[in-house]
Amino acid sequence: MIRAAIFDLDGVVLDSMSIWRDLGARYLLHRGLTPEPGLGELLFSMSMEQGADYLRTHYPLPPEEDVLADLSAMLRDFYYNEVPEKDGARTALAFLRDRGVTVTAATSSPRTHVTRALERLGLLPYFRAIYTTGELGVSKHRPDIYHLAAQGVPPRQCLVAEDSLYALQTAAAAGYRTVGIFDANGEADQQGLRNAAEVYLTSLARLPAHWERLNNEN
Repeated sequence: MIRAAIFDLDGVVLDSMSIWRDLGARYLLHRGLTPEPGLGELLFSMSMEQGADYLRTHYPLPPEEDVLADLSAMLRDFYYNEVPEKDGARTALAFLRDRGVTVTAATSSPRTHVTRALERLGLLPYFRAIYTTGELGVSKHRPDIYHLAAQGVPPRQCLVAEDSLYALQTAAAAGYRTVGIFDANGEADQQGLRNAAEVYLTSLARLPAHWERLNNEN
């Protein structure tokens, strides 16, 4: 029986993955500069610091620390004021709540950003707790954040919903039940995600249809 569920937020509950591709271009356009073709794909794999360094090197911009501060402010503004919820997220969260399943979040984004977004969207009450890799100091390449977010529930009784292949594989290797979530701006290897997940969904609204299967598999 599934007693707990751990949700990634970006690309699963929040429709936020596009900002990580568009942030550099948004910043350049805001400064009256024309982004190069393919800039979003180039920056997507970089950290914020690496992206700021790249932009500073290739465009007439202020010092790197100023670029980083501006990008951070734009990202914060997006989460605070713009990011919408993913299709089906509210349906799935309400479904789990109605069945007494404890829901927590495990995210790589800053706590303040995602908390404000969930609060604005009215989704925060669905979550008992939010855990971040930044505060933990360990990425999702290790299962530490899932063990913490499970709050004592054994992995085989705990569902993990992820849109990232590497994170889902980490959870699966640690014994958690897994649901892979499609996001058009996220994981490039959707076939890999589909193959790795126990259940693969193009929308969280489909979770109720797979609930009996998830609860009957050991």
